[in-house]
Amino acid sequence: MSRVGEKIKEARLKSGMSQKALAKKLGVAEKFINEVELGRKIAQESFIEKASKVLKADFNDISMVVTDEALKEEKQFIKENKPSISKNKVSENEVWASAFSSVLKNVPILDYSLKNSKGFKELPIHSNKIEGFSQDKVLYLEIQDDEMSGFRMLKGDIAFATLVKEASNNGIFLVDYKGKRAVRQIKILGNSKVLLVSNGGSLLTETMNLNEITVLAKLERLEIKL
Repeated sequence: MSRVGEKIKEARLKSGMSQKALAKKLGVAEKFINEVELGRKIAQESFIEKASKVLKADFNDISMVVTDEALKEEKQFIKENKPSISKNKVSENEVWASAFSSVLKNVPILDYSLKNSKGFKELPIHSNKIEGFSQDKVLYLEIQDDEMSGFRMLKGDIAFATLVKEASNNGIFLVDYKGKRAVRQIKILGNSKVLLVSNGGSLLTETMNLNEITVLAKLERLEIKL
């Protein structure tokens, strides 16, 4: 059992709370609580802080960072319980992959088609979300041209984005219109009309009916190449 898991279990039992009750209060599965207490899952800092408040216990003496020493402790636990793992035909690598899958997610880097992968970046999962968004709605978008260079967005840069279907005023979106896909700033004009703004050195605007464009993704943050 890991130190974190041991402390959580000790506080839970002291409060007379079942794993199921604690899981409900923390918004996680009962199985996750069990595996954290057994040391099979690595608890995130946000999870530990929330558990501390729910159980009214002080976990400040527990390292919130996954250190090499902590990983060694977790690995030692798996080795000591190897017979049960082998019985269930689960390899040590699979156990570790499962443990980290609850902490990190490979977010794909896609082109404008949203089909061709250019790789991926690992991002942390907090409360079953990535940066506050649903895990299945996030992606990185590789910028394919310099049509938005006036927004400091150049070809080859990547932008963290979320899949959406509706536009919001002054947001920057990947849109489908006039038979092409492009990144544009959208300004809501009213009367079902929008202004599409690009800037590749000079400001260009296009007035469109809202039903003439398809909003695919909203760009939330840009990562540039230095």
